[in-house]
Amino acid sequence: MTYYTYMVRCADNTLYTGWTLDVKRRVTVHNNGMGAKYTRYRRPVQLVWYEAFSTRHDAMHWEQLIKQWPRKKKEQLYKDGICRVEE
Repeated sequence: MTYYTYMVRCADNTLYTGWTLDVKRRVTVHNNGMGAKYTRYRRPVQLVWYEAFSTRHDAMHWEQLIKQWPRKKKEQLYKDGICRVEE
């Protein structure tokens, strides 16, 4: 099983990070207003980054780590070519 840590940009230009088993489905859930409370009122969201992990622990660990980073460091994660999002 593959687990993912992902980051979306909300309509108000804030960033939200989470983990999931299915990135595309999770973004759709966020955009339908059924995702996290944080994104519910900041729709639509756009996927800007994700990374695959072999364990749930690793995906959750990266989620918590990234959530502690300042915005500038989060943005560098996908702006420096480390982006995993297919256009």
